[in-house]
Amino acid sequence: MGRGKAEIKRIENSTQRQSTFYKRRDGLFKKAKELSVLCDVDLLLLLFSSSGKIYEYHAPSVPSVKEFVQRYEAATQTIFFRDHRMERDAERANMEKLCELMEKQIRIMTVDERENYTVPSLEVLERNLETAMERVRKEMEHKIDEEMNYQETMIRERQEEGYSLCDKVGLFEAFF
Repeated sequence: MGRGKAEIKRIENSTQRQSTFYKRRDGLFKKAKELSVLCDVDLLLLLFSSSGKIYEYHAPSVPSVKEFVQRYEAATQTIFFRDHRMERDAERANMEKLCELMEKQIRIMTVDERENYTVPSLEVLERNLETAMERVRKEMEHKIDEEMNYQETMIRERQEEGYSLCDKVGLFEAFF
């Protein structure tokens, strides 16, 4: 006599759930191995337990998980793993360029008392400083406007909250 069909749902008892996990994991790995041998296929099976532990099976013909994933990437034209070092190096190069540019800007805006400036070069320096000050003022005004809008929104929300609480207190008092 065969078994009845079991309902598939989460096992609430943690001990039973863990025991079932290990048994079914072993069965799944056994089936994966059989499929690999019988059908001569390369396969990779990854499991993460609820505790975060990783379990893996790969066919004997698969040298490593990384190489298998690289084959997958090549076959599907997708990027599964990214080399973050290249991204960091590119970001570092961009930051170095930005730092050099900013240092150059600072040198332009700095008056060195040992250097003899001509009137035209001082006028250029003055215009650059005025332009920089104008940008700083605009940014500061923008930030102040944003903060004021945020504060006004917060005040309105608190007032509405207060009105709502007053209404609830009124209803509560009406019952008693």
